[in-house]
Amino acid sequence: MKKILIVDDEPNIVMSLEYIFTKENFEVFIARDGAEAIEIADLNVPDIILLDIMMPNVDGYQVLKFLKESTKLNDIKVIFLSAKNKISDIELGLQLGADKYISKPFSTKKLVSEVKELLK
Repeated sequence: MKKILIVDDEPNIVMSLEYIFTKENFEVFIARDGAEAIEIADLNVPDIILLDIMMPNVDGYQVLKFLKESTKLNDIKVIFLSAKNKISDIELGLQLGADKYISKPFSTKKLVSEVKELLK
């Protein structure tokens, strides 16, 4: 069973993604901010992380930077899911090492297929 970590501070997004990926036979972990995401990733090493950028305490960019600098966690696939949709935001996310960048609002069907594609 593949592990997915959903990192977002918006409860509605977290609940719907948790439901969708549980139905897709993923083991789902939830983090409500970047600090919690780092903690959970370190304990459970997910296969993929869906990561929001704008969050309290530690933002998504900082989480991604931490993951890429960690020898234990740097192979985790990361998809940024963010309302920040300027070209400069997307370029920064990809430069920092995100595998994909999907702007909110997003299609859940497309997201599931992107996740499956990355994990092949």
